[in-house]
Amino acid sequence: MTPVFANSATVRARESLILRGGRRRPVELRVRFGLLDHPRIGPVLIDTGYTRETVEGARSLALRAYARALRPHLNEAGQPGAVLSRHGVSPKDVACIILTHFHADHVSGLRQFPNARIIACDKTFAAISRRGALANIRHGIFPELLPDDIATRLTGFSTLLRSEVTLPGGQPVGVDVFGDGSVLTVDLPGHAEGHVGLFFPSLATPLLYATDTQWMLDALAHGRAPGLPASVISDDVSAGLKSTRAVRAFRDAGGQVMLCHDPAQQPYDLETAL
Repeated sequence: MTPVFANSATVRARESLILRGGRRRPVELRVRFGLLDHPRIGPVLIDTGYTRETVEGARSLALRAYARALRPHLNEAGQPGAVLSRHGVSPKDVACIILTHFHADHVSGLRQFPNARIIACDKTFAAISRRGALANIRHGIFPELLPDDIATRLTGFSTLLRSEVTLPGGQPVGVDVFGDGSVLTVDLPGHAEGHVGLFFPSLATPLLYATDTQWMLDALAHGRAPGLPASVISDDVSAGLKSTRAVRAFRDAGGQVMLCHDPAQQPYDLETAL
């Protein structure tokens, strides 16, 4: 079972803001989401990327301001519905969506998949449910993007079997998402509440989708993680640096790493999928 990743949108950012020692040139960051076909579960998404729900139509003033600030440019061919259609799958066929965290660029399209079970950090969802709008905005979260029935469709990480596996490099993994060892969560705190990566141990070269641990793979190198102002938007800067070191150790031990936003084409991107 091999995951592939599509690019839902691009966001332009200056390299020097997201990579220590980077150039003062703009880079087009990708906004990936993943797709895999589980032999027992069926079609599974990893996040949803950016979709029209974030940038068009009736939205709160806060979400409108967010979209104006980041100006994501949607990739029509990389929108979840278009990608699924090319694989012969309709949105109603999606059985499960694994959320790596609750930021807008990862949950934007959830309402398009009414039948999907949503697997996510239930501790974070409980916090979102308790907080008011302003507190959630401070965490980069817009509950209006979440389906109205998410509470009944959510399977929390805390209810799943914890794995005894350790990553190459020494980082322990979290839970076994499907109970068969094919997809394991990895706690990578710092960027956002409940932020996780996903480990695929059965591939020829084990893959860690480290999500938003950094924006660029180059930032995993020692001394290249960005400081101010990029670090201001982190949920926990110290934890984020620790997660960066853990991902770097995995890569140094021979594992393959992918990030959600790295601008370069990667082996599991649909354009170059193995």
